[in-house]
Amino acid sequence: MRETQIRSAWEGRISGCQLGKAVELLSMREGRQALTDYLLAAEALPLRDYVPLVPNTSVARQFAQCCRGQFDRSEPDDDINYSVLALMMLEEHGAALDTADVARAWLNYLPGGIVFTAERDALVTLLSKANYGFSFGADPGFDLAECSDNQHNDWIGAQIRADLYGWVCPGRPEQAAELAHRDAALSHRAEGIYGAMAVAAMGAAIGGGQSFTEAVDTARSLIPNDSECAQAMTLGAEVAASGDGPGQIHARYDHLSPVHTVNNLAVVVWGLLVGHDDFSAAIGETTAAGWDTDCNAATVGGLWGLSGRDIPQHWTQPWNGRVAVQLAGIGELVLDDLVSRTITVMDQMVTNGDRW
Repeated sequence: MRETQIRSAWEGRISGCQLGKAVELLSMREGRQALTDYLLAAEALPLRDYVPLVPNTSVARQFAQCCRGQFDRSEPDDDINYSVLALMMLEEHGAALDTADVARAWLNYLPGGIVFTAERDALVTLLSKANYGFSFGADPGFDLAECSDNQHNDWIGAQIRADLYGWVCPGRPEQAAELAHRDAALSHRAEGIYGAMAVAAMGAAIGGGQSFTEAVDTARSLIPNDSECAQAMTLGAEVAASGDGPGQIHARYDHLSPVHTVNNLAVVVWGLLVGHDDFSAAIGETTAAGWDTDCNAATVGGLWGLSGRDIPQHWTQPWNGRVAVQLAGIGELVLDDLVSRTITVMDQMVTNGDRW
């Protein structure tokens, strides 16, 4: 069962990311109505497959390589970069991973051109203030908390870095949330951290056998009850239960950036629950809901996959198990290898716990 769960989690996350990536900038820059208009023009609603290419559109100009029939590998994206990097960090440090380890990994593996908002702010601070020996194991020479003192520290960046911590801690949502907290703290504070903790905890709960609804409740219990993230999770669950579309979520959070943690977390919860029995509906509805489409569909896809059900082949066949990334020294990976490496880490975490 564990191999099926981890394989489906990787397949779901990568497929969701590839789906949402095609319309990411359209959604963020032009809004939900423009996204809906494009999908209508493409005759792609309800969205249950990769986005069709409509010539002479912003999607065709910016992300043609992510559209249906246009790719034979998953295109590189920061969502998948961070999942692979989390795997690499856990392979090296295990449950002892701390924020300084994350900072060193960023310096050693993250090219500056593929980090954004809070992550870019934090990396700039690291580059300007850290001792030269820090990336090799020395003390940083300054308080790493300064890296999270930035204007984007409640945006979605930490939330998209957290998935794998849940995957390798099945049935241990508290441990998953703690690992996500240590990672998130490098660049984020408060709501930015709570979103990461929630995603990791949901993954661990689902991996441990909880239903999606139970996992949402478990994760919500591990973040402050009066936080905006907890309220967003409640709203997402309520809207899903009522059978309503994401309009209520947009009405509540339209004042927030399209890449804020809180509004996108509400969409993640809603999309996961409305698509609980249909993977295509889960990532399709999540993408069509707008805001940060690739991040949200990737998160929902990975969480859905942890249920252990198969991901439909029309999502996985087009990218042929080929996973492109943008990490220093790494250009493309193979799905089978990612699955086996993740299972190895999961087994070591279970066997050795905090001692590993």
